[in-house]
Amino acid sequence: MTTQNSSFQRCIYLADDDDDDRTMFVEALLEVDSNVIVTQAEDGKQLMDILNTQPDPLPEIIFLDINMPKLDGFECLEEIKQDTKLKKLNVVMLSTSNDPETIKKAYNLGATFYAVKPNSFDGLKSLIKNVLQKDWVSPEQGNEKCRFS
Repeated sequence: MTTQNSSFQRCIYLADDDDDDRTMFVEALLEVDSNVIVTQAEDGKQLMDILNTQPDPLPEIIFLDINMPKLDGFECLEEIKQDTKLKKLNVVMLSTSNDPETIKKAYNLGATFYAVKPNSFDGLKSLIKNVLQKDWVSPEQGNEKCRFS
């Protein structure tokens, strides 16, 4: 795990339509890394509206729920990967499904990772910790297809 100086803040986005899931995710994330800035979106449209305002800095990672109203996670992922300013963003797809076809679709659309939502707080913390420890800089890292479940 890399050492971070206190002036470095990670920028993480979370898009999930479930209030309780967002709250639990943010609590788990802050327990794993208290020096993180979290931007939350309640649905896919809100996420894309935020991203289209050209935020600075862009998020290091977007945690993206698949099943959301207005724009679902797959639709958001497609838009992100088609936008020249956003296409290199790391997108972690979150779902309750471990269906191989759903996972395959996520990777075919350009997801960096696919994660089945853990059913416990400790499981969520472990997932987040694993994702945050990934080497996002290595060129070969972007080609690695990981699945945390």
